[in-house]
Amino acid sequence: MRLLVVETGTGRGWRILEEAQTVTRLAEGLAQTGRLGEAPAARTARVVAEYAARAAGHRAEKLVIVATSAVREASNGRDFARHVSDLAGHPVRVVPGDAEARLALRGVMHALRGAAGGGQDLLLFDIGGGSTEFIRARDGVLQAAVSLRLGVVPLVEQFRDYEDIARHVRARLEAEVPPGIARPTPDLLVGTAGTVTTVAALDLGLERYDAHRVQRHRLRRAAVERQLARLLPLTLAERASLPCLEPGRADVIVPGIAILLETMTLTGAESLVVSDDGLREGILIETLCG
Repeated sequence: MRLLVVETGTGRGWRILEEAQTVTRLAEGLAQTGRLGEAPAARTARVVAEYAARAAGHRAEKLVIVATSAVREASNGRDFARHVSDLAGHPVRVVPGDAEARLALRGVMHALRGAAGGGQDLLLFDIGGGSTEFIRARDGVLQAAVSLRLGVVPLVEQFRDYEDIARHVRARLEAEVPPGIARPTPDLLVGTAGTVTTVAALDLGLERYDAHRVQRHRLRRAAVERQLARLLPLTLAERASLPCLEPGRADVIVPGIAILLETMTLTGAESLVVSDDGLREGILIETLCG
């Protein structure tokens, strides 16, 4: 769950008043049951209500709550969205996969102004708890997109060995990502969301997460593989103690890296550019600009 509170009318763009994120594992158990579990739904709803109260504390004039893959895929997702709406006092918008792709691209293009030159072919991937999105764009215009029910939470529930995870991810990507999205190798491969930004922070050796340093950081395959080799022997407690690796991400970071590396293999890209901005900022831009 991610919070972003901004003030507009202060010049170009916006001024951030508060931002936060909390790992709640809403997709926990979803792959096995097709439903949102009682415990993950309850803790997620509590966080959303808390975030809404924090936004109200800033006297926010407009509040937008958006739910993505876990809610739209769960058989009880709509009931959950209504419950959250009642608890937070604001409606919940459940976005379809194509809208999620469009909004993520919009947020990333805002962040990478100047990095993605005119006419450049870009492939964006967004690794989430319950799904992974792949978005192909040229000159900032969406050309094709696909949302895979391939997220880090089901992977950590299903597998224990990294090689088993990697084989499963490789087979899923080869079968489900259309050739027109994966190939030819894009001019620019861009990764967004928690796995990619965390690996970037580890690669940079940050003691505290710094979005400005992570933004546009170039991650090379060898650097990702070094971080994987560093993380694999560690216990979950040891991983959670690393700077910039929050405890809630300690077990899912390795499945996330599997998706990251297998995406690089599928596309033939040897490096990627990191975007700290993504879906959340895309929602903000749409809210402000239409």
